[in-house]
Amino acid sequence: MTEPQDQLPHAIPTSHAPARQKAWWSGLALVLVLGGGYWLYSRQQPPPAAPKPIPVKLETVTVERADLEQVVNATGNVVAQDYVDVGSKVAGQLSDVDVVIGEAVKAGRLLATVAPAVQSSRIENNRATLARLKAELAGQNAQLDFAQLQFQRQTQLKAENATREESYESSRMNMYAAAARVDATNAQIQQTEASIREDEAVQKQTRIEAPVSGTIVTLNARPGQMVGANQEALMRIADLSRMTVQVPVSEEDVTRLQKGMTAYFTTPGYPGKRWSGKLRQIMLLPTDDSGRQGKKAFYTVLFDVANPSRELMSGMSADVYFVLARAERVPTIPRSLVTKPGMDGTQTVKVVLEDGKLESRKIKIGIRDGERAQVLSGLKEGEQVLLPANPPAPAATAGAASR
Repeated sequence: MTEPQDQLPHAIPTSHAPARQKAWWSGLALVLVLGGGYWLYSRQQPPPAAPKPIPVKLETVTVERADLEQVVNATGNVVAQDYVDVGSKVAGQLSDVDVVIGEAVKAGRLLATVAPAVQSSRIENNRATLARLKAELAGQNAQLDFAQLQFQRQTQLKAENATREESYESSRMNMYAAAARVDATNAQIQQTEASIREDEAVQKQTRIEAPVSGTIVTLNARPGQMVGANQEALMRIADLSRMTVQVPVSEEDVTRLQKGMTAYFTTPGYPGKRWSGKLRQIMLLPTDDSGRQGKKAFYTVLFDVANPSRELMSGMSADVYFVLARAERVPTIPRSLVTKPGMDGTQTVKVVLEDGKLESRKIKIGIRDGERAQVLSGLKEGEQVLLPANPPAPAATAGAASR
């Protein structure tokens, strides 16, 4: 009865393992079916479109026509072109001053009156000297007459061989000496008479008159003032109808200037107004405070301007422009595009064509001002020039300021 009980557990069948394997194979088949279906589906779909390129905007400038002017810029001052300093011809005291600063005067106009300080005693002394010299001259003339008679007598005696040679020569020497004393006294008399005439003329020169027509610009005379003869300027008369501009120009710029070139200037007193003229002179020596101990040298340049309305006054500051070159209605590009030219005098720029393509061009640059540069060849009006991402430093024009 016990043996059947021992074999009972080994006789029970197991059904879980086959069921698990079946489920695993079913899942694998489902994955393969789904993967194959997705693969077939993806093979039947068109490929995705390529991404569109992002358009790049090119920065360009247009070749435009413009007027250009290349100049040398410097600062100077306006001064009177023609002036005369007036003083007193006699020493004395000013009794009257008849003009004021800014007054226009004509040549010959009375400016001031001087009470002369020439001492009458000096004239009297000269007159006394003159009288003494004339008295001496009378005595010397008598001695000369006697010497001449002695010489004539000795001459006759010598002809008769009745006198010695020494007596003859002595009489001739005495005659010549007497004549010399007469000549010397006559010269002293002439000198004394000239001094008397000069002193008498000085006493009469009490009027100070205008030597030229113009305007009184400085006045250093006051009634009661003591003045010396030809020692100081009491006033200055200037012709303000024409002025001179004095301009110190640096050594690197002055070599580019030449006589006769056009120059113009403005002054703060008249904003927007311009005066022009022609360069008259370039001083050959530097100004007093330049060109020493390693300092840059400056040379004074002069040009004249008309001033019919008397607007300009001496001493006004002037912002001066010397015109080196000028061009009207020429093709131009911004000066920032100008670089150092090559050996052939050209440089390269990028031109944007109508279809958007870029083309390299060689161009030649002419004159330039502070903003634009002239294009002599390589570009036409209206063409588009590409602006570089990092603009190059513009080629400098040595020593020139531009406008």
